[in-house]
Amino acid sequence: MGETISKRLKQQLGGEAEMEERAFPNPFPDYEPAASAALAAAGAEGTGCARPPPATDEPGLPFHQDGKIIHNFMRQIQTKIKDLLQQMEEGLKTADPHDCSAYTGWTGIALLYLQLYRVTCDQTYLLRSLDYVKRTLRNLNGRRVTFLCGDAGPLAVGAVIYHQLRSDCESRECITKLLQLHRTVVCQDSDLPDELLYGRAGYLYALLYLNTEIGPGTVCESAIKEVVDAIIESGKALSREERKAERCPLLYQWHRKQYLGAAHGMAGIYYMLMQPAAKVDQETLMEMVKPSIDYVRHKKFRSGNYPSSLSNETDRLVHWCHGAPGVVHMLMQAYKVFKEEKYLKEAMDCSDVIWQRGLLRKGYGICHGTAGNGYCFLSLYRLTQDKKYLYRACKFAEWCLDYGAHGCRIPDRPYSLFEGIKTLSKENKVEMSQVSQRNMHRSASSSPLPKDLSPRGGVTSRSSTEETHRSGFPWTPPASTIAGP
Repeated sequence: MGETISKRLKQQLGGEAEMEERAFPNPFPDYEPAASAALAAAGAEGTGCARPPPATDEPGLPFHQDGKIIHNFMRQIQTKIKDLLQQMEEGLKTADPHDCSAYTGWTGIALLYLQLYRVTCDQTYLLRSLDYVKRTLRNLNGRRVTFLCGDAGPLAVGAVIYHQLRSDCESRECITKLLQLHRTVVCQDSDLPDELLYGRAGYLYALLYLNTEIGPGTVCESAIKEVVDAIIESGKALSREERKAERCPLLYQWHRKQYLGAAHGMAGIYYMLMQPAAKVDQETLMEMVKPSIDYVRHKKFRSGNYPSSLSNETDRLVHWCHGAPGVVHMLMQAYKVFKEEKYLKEAMDCSDVIWQRGLLRKGYGICHGTAGNGYCFLSLYRLTQDKKYLYRACKFAEWCLDYGAHGCRIPDRPYSLFEGIKTLSKENKVEMSQVSQRNMHRSASSSPLPKDLSPRGGVTSRSSTEETHRSGFPWTPPASTIAGP
């Protein structure tokens, strides 16, 4: 008796050493709201006012009472961004000329310049964005159909850039070519998966991106509905095949493995189906999507983290692609759609895991690095306005300011959006701008460098508060987000 324990328990008990190998110990003290409130109360008592003064700095905190980043921390971020821009500029000289993807290739650079244009209003950046997207549009291969890893990304980004330049003919040509991929996507006889990186959900994102960036009706509702229906039918079919229709009405797999995370798994697919712009009917949301989300929820480890797949019982990955940093966005969106507190509570549980285990030795990237993990805190702060999450986001950004000093693994594509330097510039820039209620997303290599990297107002027609409040996954550009309010 007591000589044997379950495989799952063994893995949980023996996982601490591996956790230490995968993540650095978090050196930062956590946010203490009581101390913050005491400081504020002391300030109020000293002035004889009923309320604390509105814009006083709190010692040790990187933001003011109103949530805006303090000047010194802002300048640190701006200085680091300029440094990373210069590194990126040099590194791109040896980048893969054939990688056209947004994930690791030239479309990611085009997205970067497009956002720099939005922030600085410098036409030079828009023209540079055009240069890079032209390169990708000449090299489309038709092998993949998604926004991040396929032809849909260059075509969607190209359509938006041409739209910004008022080149309507070229913009429409990109949209037409994007819609020509539609037949392949909706065909149920194809072997196309449903996940975000390579599947139908990734194509759906490209369609919703266009309707947000260019305007409603750019892609007709019927085209979007056909893609949504294909995703739903595929999930229902696998659920029946696996005899899980009652527990998980929509079940998905990639390479014969039922992943749970954001990149290849169910969390990313459910997240896309819950987007208001996808217009999934209420009955389907309640009877198909919601119980499937609950099925994923019940796979949570005791730690608050999530397994990478249904067949994996090892609590080790805390990445956007696999684990709590990706699942958290599904949970937050479920809270917005279904208005049930359990989803918000579990999203908060995810954030605790990320705070403890999210400073990854694997690097600083979005997909499997510290910057991608930090987006959880920004999203929760936007949703709850709880300064604990703003504080945590700032601390992860502070960690990233020491880029290269921690001995992390060098990524395979060190100058890419999802793995490399551009990731870090983007995370710090979004940190700086979103919490200051400005509209901004990426920054990386550029020539010439702007004298002032501060966000500037009046770039887009939508308010920056709306932009940041509606954003979703880390790779979702705030100016083109498809998550609902």
